[in-house]
Amino acid sequence: MATRFLTRYARLLCTASPQASMACLPLSDTVLAKLQRAQCRPWERSMCERRVLPKEDIFLNVPTRTKLDDMVEKAVMPEDVLQAWQQHRGNGNQAASTILAWSKMMQRTQGNFHPELIHDSRLRDMMDTIIKQISTVWNSTLVSVLRALWVMGLPNTDRVLGSIQTEVLWRIRRLSYKQLAFLAEWGIGRKAQQDVTVVSAALKQLELRWTEISDAKTVSALISKGQHVSPVLMDRLEDKALELAEGFSAEEIRRVCVSLAVLGRRSVALLRALSYHFLQRPSSEYTTPLVLDMAFAYGKLSFHQTQVFQRMASELLPRISDLTAVDVTRFAKSMGFLKWINFPLFEAFAEHYVEHCEKYSNLQLCNLLMTFARLGFQPSKGEEFYSKVHPVLENSLSGLEPFLQTDVVWSLCVLQQARPQYIIPLLQQEHSAKLSVGSPLREGNYRLKLLHLAATLHLEHPEYSSSHIDPLPLPASTSALSPLQKSLREALDAFVEGESEKHSAGVKTVYGWTIDCEVVVDSDNRPIDLSQLRAPHLATGGGKQALPEGARRIAFLAWDFPNFVSKSKDLLGRFTMMKRHLQLAGFILVEVPYYEWLELKTARQKLAYLKDKMGKAVAEDMAK
Repeated sequence: MATRFLTRYARLLCTASPQASMACLPLSDTVLAKLQRAQCRPWERSMCERRVLPKEDIFLNVPTRTKLDDMVEKAVMPEDVLQAWQQHRGNGNQAASTILAWSKMMQRTQGNFHPELIHDSRLRDMMDTIIKQISTVWNSTLVSVLRALWVMGLPNTDRVLGSIQTEVLWRIRRLSYKQLAFLAEWGIGRKAQQDVTVVSAALKQLELRWTEISDAKTVSALISKGQHVSPVLMDRLEDKALELAEGFSAEEIRRVCVSLAVLGRRSVALLRALSYHFLQRPSSEYTTPLVLDMAFAYGKLSFHQTQVFQRMASELLPRISDLTAVDVTRFAKSMGFLKWINFPLFEAFAEHYVEHCEKYSNLQLCNLLMTFARLGFQPSKGEEFYSKVHPVLENSLSGLEPFLQTDVVWSLCVLQQARPQYIIPLLQQEHSAKLSVGSPLREGNYRLKLLHLAATLHLEHPEYSSSHIDPLPLPASTSALSPLQKSLREALDAFVEGESEKHSAGVKTVYGWTIDCEVVVDSDNRPIDLSQLRAPHLATGGGKQALPEGARRIAFLAWDFPNFVSKSKDLLGRFTMMKRHLQLAGFILVEVPYYEWLELKTARQKLAYLKDKMGKAVAEDMAK
């Protein structure tokens, strides 16, 4: 900007000069123009033209190779490097390069640094040379030497480390973005004040110069350190990652996705781009750890990409015999969070447990059961699978943490594998008191699970219903109605012609389930007044009149999109248990799934749909 301004100023000065000095001379326009150009050229050349170095001057700054360089390059052991320096000492930049070579060789041959090695006279001589001639050390070498000193464990009070840190801070604006990224990546997590200052300065420069970043490796490395990066820089790194997504390797995609998952940053555009390029990677890059980490990232962020899930499942299925118990439970748990299931793969998981049950810990078995219950998955060889499960649970269930114990037994109820001896101890006051710790929302969720356990014992094992069970209060409901539930209630209000006593909405049952709408119909399928009828499913017991002969209780259930397994019309496990309990309680179920209800456009169509569904449900019940 300054150059342009000075150039324009020079031109104006050139234009004004001949007019001021020769105003009295009658010069022609042609002569005046030539004179102006002649006087302007030196100014314009000096300010605007780029200086081009002759070819012979380009490599003048390349240092001459010395005997020290040759000996360091041929060194086999760290001692060889130190001897080379002792015999052929060099300048500050060579000292820095020699320390780098020595530290790399130490890591390769011995794996770590012994504290006494730092006091070696030859090594200290190299450090002293660096301090005395630090201005001659190249930027890249200076940054690498700082890292080497960090790795060597040099004390924070050491003057060499302090001098190099100070020099890095002086040069921070002249470092390239890669060198800044190296400083940030290597120094993040260090506690010393000077180290923190260096890293903060590097991150600040990256935040200001983020547009210079042009390689995927740097972006992925910085995003992987996201917990130490400012939100502004993270936003810009995500933009840069989206720009460079095509150049990401499978490993870099993994690093970015896992980092986003840990930070809880659900950048949809970036995740979609990375998912697309992840699908393009060859099978050789789909290693088991990579697939498991990607599944974790998708599950943690609740990000659905069915094609990616299918690809990961197809890659894991052939190598199921090579998976460990940790691998199986990790992938299954991630898919459970995503409400997505691949039946062949989950069948293989069940078989894997049958074959290797002794290698599964109690926690891993619990996670597997909870995932199966969440997805409502029943193994085709269920008897064989559960014959391995129950002996383990009988010995370990009582020793589990109260919340986990409740989750596991509730999952067994969903899978219809809960035995009464599992349920009864959890319905005692002593156990329910242990679940009252935590947030009100969590307490309410576990109180509902206890109600479901009590319903399972009462409805599926009536012979044990006389066991002493402490009464459980119904939790308060705070969930808002969905559009489907509102629309269904409006349609049912029209069905009973506005007579509110002939239907009940939002019915909270003693079983822990909430019925969207309840209707009692006579033998002609006409709704009747239910306000005075006995209702054993209500906490109040309802009225005093018995159900008329031929009358039937009908429960309308609205199934929204979240009630189903992803990309499927199969209900999740908890809702299959809900159906089972309500049917055992004497209800005829009329299910209203969202994908059918959305096709109905008018109130007349919705009313006709409900009548048709109700008639079919009653006919099926009569046929039984």
